[in-house]
Amino acid sequence: MILDDIFLIQIIITIIFCAIFCFFDIRRGFLPNKLNYIFVAFGFSSNLILTIMTGNLKFIFFSIISYSITYLITLMLWQLNVWGGGDVKLFASIASVIPFGIDTSFFNISPLLSFYPFSFTVMLNSILVSFPFLMALLIYLIIKNDVFDENIEVFKGFLSYKGIKILIDSSFNRHINIKDLKEGMMINNFYFDSEYVKELIESNKKSNLKVFNSDDGKSKYYFKTLTAGGITLKDMYLLKIMNAQQIISSQISIKLGFPYVPAILIGLIIAIFYGDLSMLILKNIIFVI
Repeated sequence: MILDDIFLIQIIITIIFCAIFCFFDIRRGFLPNKLNYIFVAFGFSSNLILTIMTGNLKFIFFSIISYSITYLITLMLWQLNVWGGGDVKLFASIASVIPFGIDTSFFNISPLLSFYPFSFTVMLNSILVSFPFLMALLIYLIIKNDVFDENIEVFKGFLSYKGIKILIDSSFNRHINIKDLKEGMMINNFYFDSEYVKELIESNKKSNLKVFNSDDGKSKYYFKTLTAGGITLKDMYLLKIMNAQQIISSQISIKLGFPYVPAILIGLIIAIFYGDLSMLILKNIIFVI
């Protein structure tokens, strides 16, 4: 009975933390590191308590292993600009609290479990949940930005890689003044020739900007945001100072951000009460056919 109480506390605390992170993601566009550290500490400590009470090392062992695997895999996806650094830490934190699924003896339900860690179920659920909203947002932005009017290539190969890339790049990017930059914004390729600008950016040790050699034949270099974590505060101040000193132009292209934590919260709740959506789809649709 005491174990059930601890499992229930883990679930409730996980939902509460995800709800708090939703507020920060929607209102402020970032997830506080300190809250994530507290969340991870709760995950490890609660599973350590379960290990001490039962004498079974699997609780703390799987908590550490699940956290590590989830962090490494989501970190690789972060490097590919799939989502932000805060989302990576949140998925890993969930893995530390609930490493291998939901014990449902206190719920009169039987969620469909999967063969991979619980955090991966939350991840897949969040992707499936957010996909319709992302498609609706893409259609809205295409219409709003008159993408088809400005890019005849889209008509020539709508389902081609080039056509899809034009659709996404044209819809989810916009130009803003550098003075309006904020921490966490993701910067597209910014072309320049100045060796001084290159030196300034590369000397910033805590930078999320990276300089590359340009092959467009017009400029020597370009810089862009290295990962989906967006620019740091130092990056933001550096770009604003360079603009104020007229070292770089006042306009810059950024990628539009999308608050993803609400999808993670919904994916978590579905995982708790219904299970793995991908498994449910396979069970109820594909296997039936």
